[in-house]
Amino acid sequence: MQEQRPSLAASQAASAGDKRVEDNRSGNSEGGAEKIPSLPEMLKRAELQAQEHYDAWLRAKAECDNIRKRAQADIANAHKYALESFAAELLAVRDSLEAALTADKATVEALRQGVELTLKQLDSAFDRFAIKEVNPIGDKFDPHKHQAMTTVESDKAPNTVVHVLQKGYLLNDRVLRPALVTVAKGKERSTPREASA
Repeated sequence: MQEQRPSLAASQAASAGDKRVEDNRSGNSEGGAEKIPSLPEMLKRAELQAQEHYDAWLRAKAECDNIRKRAQADIANAHKYALESFAAELLAVRDSLEAALTADKATVEALRQGVELTLKQLDSAFDRFAIKEVNPIGDKFDPHKHQAMTTVESDKAPNTVVHVLQKGYLLNDRVLRPALVTVAKGKERSTPREASA
């Protein structure tokens, strides 16, 4: 019988605990403690919160997609219209060339002056857009900015540019076109055999 008493006591304690939980749930607890929500209420709250979080996630995802699409459109427009202002500068050069071609009875000197003015317009456009001319005559050969077409014997130091076949151009210090150049090479020294012959 002693074994039954502890189990009886345990069952009485369990039923008393159940009664306290029920009292707390129903709001009949003493001391005014907060009401503990039932499992269905807790589940309903959790489902509502999950739905709110899901909706917020969907809105954030849509906003990210919109930002990505706007950025792609901006990049596409930047590529498409990057040369717009440069092209506008070149229109004045084209207008000058067309005016020279339509001139009747123009003298050679007048055409020359017109071409010089047109070249000044082109140089001005190049200056505005940081296009610089590379005319390296007398400079040391730089393979990053120059392209050697030939080498010639010269009194100048070896690897010095002695002639420019075609000027090069830089855009913001980046090579648009390398200068085509002729480079000096050292004079060949005569060997003793050649000198005696």
